[in-house]
Amino acid sequence: MSLPINPIVVIPSRMASTRLPNKPLAMIHGEAMIVHCWRRAMEADIGPVIVACAEQEVIDAVTAAGGRAVKTDPSHPSGSDRIFEALQLIDPDGAHDAVINVQGDLPTIEPEVVRAVFQPLEDPDVDIATLAVRISDPDERVAPSVVKVAAAFAPGRDIARALYFSRAPIPWDGGNENLPLYHHIGLYGFRRAALARFVSLPSSILEEREHLEQLRALEAGMRIDVARVDTVPLGVDTPADLARARELLAPGKT
Repeated sequence: MSLPINPIVVIPSRMASTRLPNKPLAMIHGEAMIVHCWRRAMEADIGPVIVACAEQEVIDAVTAAGGRAVKTDPSHPSGSDRIFEALQLIDPDGAHDAVINVQGDLPTIEPEVVRAVFQPLEDPDVDIATLAVRISDPDERVAPSVVKVAAAFAPGRDIARALYFSRAPIPWDGGNENLPLYHHIGLYGFRRAALARFVSLPSSILEEREHLEQLRALEAGMRIDVARVDTVPLGVDTPADLARARELLAPGKT
């Protein structure tokens, strides 16, 4: 088994955030948040990193920092659709055989977490890779805002097949909080052909019920494997999250 030989990292970004307006351009110690995300993805050293966005202001911020960005349709319903368009624009001949989707609101993400989402693609039967963390907070076990993944990690293994994703606590633990539940982290690694197939699929029944697009892939028979990591990256969705990111990225702390 071997990993895809020519992967690319694409970071989808959009300005239309209701809780934190102009989120990609929120300043963190002199640089826009999207630039911090781009730098972290570059440090993962998987392959070239492209920002896929809908606004010229984001392109300007990324290019001023030395990065590359491409403008995509602002009406895309999901980050997956945005990265697919970007990939078609920058690589129409299909030279890149895999794409890693890193969210544009994770300015503190560790490079090794980005690398971890690439590892399940070593198995040629895996279409899509993603991440999970064992839940340690009892409240998260039942919180609908925390997406769970059912995956049976064999002893000594940190990669397992995803059987289902849900906002409900899965699998059933019988009230025993010592049995692990896993918090899904929404980073994805796609084989090029798998991404093309995924974005061509219609919205599915379970996807609409759970409001989780990854269920579209499972319902279509695609295989998703999960790599287990140690921490949930800080997603910046609110002013409080932004303040926390600024604290974590303060000079001397990184």
